[in-house]
Amino acid sequence: MQAQPQNVPIFKAVHSANLGDRLLRRVEVEHKTGLSRSTIYDGIRKGTFPEPVPLVGKSVAWLCSEIDAWIADKVAKRNQKSA
Repeated sequence: MQAQPQNVPIFKAVHSANLGDRLLRRVEVEHKTGLSRSTIYDGIRKGTFPEPVPLVGKSVAWLCSEIDAWIADKVAKRNQKSA
């Protein structure tokens, strides 16, 4: 098992969904984040991107609130650098 580099944040998943929280399929996540499929799954493996929620069979989706939080974290880090 590889140790996580010190400067890589570990994504913290929510333990319950907010009522009305939308589930996003992979194509929507790609569109919303601008990331490719391989980059999304690489981030999941590294613990830096939200894990999907299993639906039925092999179908998965992501909580919109977790994707929004991931985007907000990226914007906050950018703003810290420019401040």
